[in-house]
Amino acid sequence: MTTVAPDSDVRRHELADFLRSRRERITPEQVGLPRGRRRRTPGLRREEVAQLSAVGVTWYTWLEQAREIQVSAQVLDALARALRMDSSERAHLFALAGGTDPAVPAVCSTVTPAVQAMLDQLAPFPACVQNSRYDILAYNATYGRLLCDLDALAPEDRNCLWLSFTNADWRAAVADHQELVRTMAAKFRASMAEHLADPAWKHLLARLEAESAEFRELWARHEVVGQGGRAKYIRNAHVGLLHLEHTNMWLGPAAGPRLVTYVPLDEETRRRLELLRASAAPAPA
Repeated sequence: MTTVAPDSDVRRHELADFLRSRRERITPEQVGLPRGRRRRTPGLRREEVAQLSAVGVTWYTWLEQAREIQVSAQVLDALARALRMDSSERAHLFALAGGTDPAVPAVCSTVTPAVQAMLDQLAPFPACVQNSRYDILAYNATYGRLLCDLDALAPEDRNCLWLSFTNADWRAAVADHQELVRTMAAKFRASMAEHLADPAWKHLLARLEAESAEFRELWARHEVVGQGGRAKYIRNAHVGLLHLEHTNMWLGPAAGPRLVTYVPLDEETRRRLELLRASAAPAPA
């Protein structure tokens, strides 16, 4: 259960006003109720919303009166359905109530052609787009061969956290692998706090715990670390040792997708990235 905006009268009143506005725009006929002769309330009555949502009339009245009461995600879901909210309105409802929507659809696993074109133009600098779960949504040719052959992997396995704990090539390429996996597990735990009910997050966690004893040991430490870039040494199987600066640039809110780039820190690394791009280029027809 979630207390609606325990620290903010403003949020509670915004929620109350929003519910009232949604209630007043729905006609009885839209939800299969008789209009009756003496209806002076625009839209639905409070008791009708309570009936459609299977909640108490008093409880719903208190919600519209901005009282500090307990509300579950299931009740918010019922209210959203009863008031015929679209996806934007539903997201706004859960945001005002401080709840997590259990019916949020899976985030699109692709990027736009414009973003892919930008990634390609960044070559020879390795670059990709990741979400906060470390899924690799798109990448350029140099990144595709930086740590392992991403093209050879199934799409569901193109996840940096999964590869860091399970892929031999990826693990061998990272010079300070032990520190990297410890940090990644801590970053994943910090990010997962906002996605505890998300099936995709729970599925990835279950896969990692089933496959890697190393991950289970690190996960049990309950360490948390925020996102951030740093210098890295990578032993590339094709061109040798690379000294790179890892940088995150968010494409939206910090919890959403981010552009990840690897910029060379010396001229030899820059030269070797050019060689890696050439080796990754498709053969002419």
